[in-house]
Amino acid sequence: MSPRIHAARLSLPVLALSLALFLALFLALFAMLGAGRAQAADGYRYWSFWQRGGDGHSWSYATQGPSSARPGDGDMIGFRYAVSEDSNDATRPRGMADFAAVCADTPATDGTKRIAVVIDFGTATDAPDRRTPPAPRTECARVGEDASAGEALAAVAKPLRYNSAALLCAVSGYPETGCGDKVSTSGDAHAAPKGDGGKADGGGSGPSAGLIGGLAAVVLLGAAAVWQARRRRV
Repeated sequence: MSPRIHAARLSLPVLALSLALFLALFLALFAMLGAGRAQAADGYRYWSFWQRGGDGHSWSYATQGPSSARPGDGDMIGFRYAVSEDSNDATRPRGMADFAAVCADTPATDGTKRIAVVIDFGTATDAPDRRTPPAPRTECARVGEDASAGEALAAVAKPLRYNSAALLCAVSGYPETGCGDKVSTSGDAHAAPKGDGGKADGGGSGPSAGLIGGLAAVVLLGAAAVWQARRRRV
């Protein structure tokens, strides 16, 4: 075998290993850049508004503001204070109380409607000062038949605070200051699990297990190519 052919055969496994290592480094860099973008995402600290039927099965993010939405008799409305990036990322109110439980001690009267109100002040993670906020609570608002969700909330959770754009800033005086403030979210900013009123699990900020496994496989393939080439030389 000529030295030129022998050198060419030897260079193939070296080239394969080099390509494998290059791909592994590229994927690792891509994963770190993606994690950095996730950590630098901006969110907003605000009161989100939710609705659900009297059966209390599941919350739906309200498509109207509390001043426009007009829930019917027997409906439930919820308000949750938390840091969220957008409506898809918003955190639901906690608890599974239904209308019957919330309004059991509030009798119906003519010309009025009863609305179950769930008020969730969030967690210390979402609080402006990182202190423990008031405990979540439920109230039964008995209001006029044409009352809005905002009027129902005002009936049971004064004082309310709004900004000039009609954004709900405070419920029962909480928080004392701020309104929809922009914040930088971090890896532990949303620790509540989805089943307990939290958002969908976003996972950790590092590379996924699948990506790590892929990197390992690429490196092993490169090493196997070198080992196979050495066997042929023996």
